[in-house]
Amino acid sequence: MQIGEEKRRHGEDEKESPKSPLMALNHVSRVCRSVQKSVEFYTKVLGFVLIERPESFDFDGAWLFNYGVGIHLVQCKDEEKLPRDKDSLDPMDNHISFQCESMEEMEKKLKELDVKYMKRTVGEEEGAAIDQLFFNDPDGFMVEICNCENLKLVPQRSIGKIKLPADKHNPPLDLGDQGDDDDAANAGV
Repeated sequence: MQIGEEKRRHGEDEKESPKSPLMALNHVSRVCRSVQKSVEFYTKVLGFVLIERPESFDFDGAWLFNYGVGIHLVQCKDEEKLPRDKDSLDPMDNHISFQCESMEEMEKKLKELDVKYMKRTVGEEEGAAIDQLFFNDPDGFMVEICNCENLKLVPQRSIGKIKLPADKHNPPLDLGDQGDDDDAANAGV
């Protein structure tokens, strides 16, 4: 079967979609009960750095940055927007995930700071075990720490190309027979 036929069979257009001008995730925004408590959590537990934010903002908040991504904290005006159960840890729920160099060091830090967490390992049977730590910020928003670089990225039925930043730690990318030299260059591999 030719590639064009394969794409049509999966409902994909033969024409390649225009390249997106996106570069990377810039920031994640979180509403919080207390901006100060959230700043303390994200700086002490996750190592983020408090940075200046535009003075033109007329609401209470804070900007944090590290690891190439920002976290924007906004003082909550409506508690209905916050998670109801601040203690629930369900890996299938919404969360933000950070890749980690040393799961042991991160687990030790969580214990030292008395942060309640859930630990699990997935993917052992596939030969690419991923260790995960799940915990909540002060408002109940879940955070995951993982060594997800162990998991190979394998594109599925997509006509887009994966863009990996050259200056970051990236997981392995398996383009299979889809890849050519241009794909490898665009993928940052």
